[in-house]
Amino acid sequence: MEWTFEPISLDRQHDYRARLSRVPQLASDYSFLNLWAWAEEYGLTWAWNGDLVWIKQTLPQEALWAPVGAWAAVDWPQLFSSALPAGRTFIRVPERLAALWQEQLGARVAVTPERGHWDYIYAVDELVELPGNRFHNKKNLLSQFTKAHAFTYMDFGPRLIDQAMAMQEDWCTWRDCESSDMLASENRAILRILNRWDRFDRIMGGAIFVENIIVAYTLAEPLTDETLVIHFEKGCPAYKGVYQAINQMFLARAAGGFRYVNREQDLGSEGLRKAKLSYNPVDFLKKSNVTIAA
Repeated sequence: MEWTFEPISLDRQHDYRARLSRVPQLASDYSFLNLWAWAEEYGLTWAWNGDLVWIKQTLPQEALWAPVGAWAAVDWPQLFSSALPAGRTFIRVPERLAALWQEQLGARVAVTPERGHWDYIYAVDELVELPGNRFHNKKNLLSQFTKAHAFTYMDFGPRLIDQAMAMQEDWCTWRDCESSDMLASENRAILRILNRWDRFDRIMGGAIFVENIIVAYTLAEPLTDETLVIHFEKGCPAYKGVYQAINQMFLARAAGGFRYVNREQDLGSEGLRKAKLSYNPVDFLKKSNVTIAA
């Protein structure tokens, strides 16, 4: 491959988002904020080739992600025959691109669904209103929190960063991040975002205070015109219902104009899968590993 891969750069976020806006099915993995936050953990680099951006992961092993750009405008048979070696496997490929490759390349395409990478999609109005029996437990936990505490909700911004960092440090102590590679990586990703907050023009979030101390916060960004993506959501375990509270309050105050909220994937964790299913997703954005044969 002749393309030159280089580190994910803050200076090119607007160029990247221009190509991202042309992707017909946008998974949470490909948001700029996600790439930037996890770049060092996964060894992410990108290569700019015409109207496409190619993303390469080098840790824990090398793999290509789906290309970012206007998929339908690409002559895929010509591109794969001229620029990509046979037998290349792509990961995190949204189902529409996998289907397009199958349509244009036929039997050369082998698709293996990767359930752990499917994005969970929810209706914003349902997570705000928590209607009916399906959300009874969530609504009850939210009520327990609001009745037990004199709380304040605030939109996230630069003035909250130091307090959020302090809470994140406490959260890692509670959860023993040092004993978990995944939690330690996530902690580093969160700190990268907080340390560069003023460089991102589409980042948003919220925080809940009790007695002037942050007990929960969330970080998000618009993914498409109708979908918001939640990247991180943390709460103090001493406050029952605090996760239900930050989820509901943030969407109620910040998600006006969005129909859906993408809460990312479960990475094959049984605990995460159970928690995400308990919020009653209305859809999944399915992703697969795709191998293109000669």
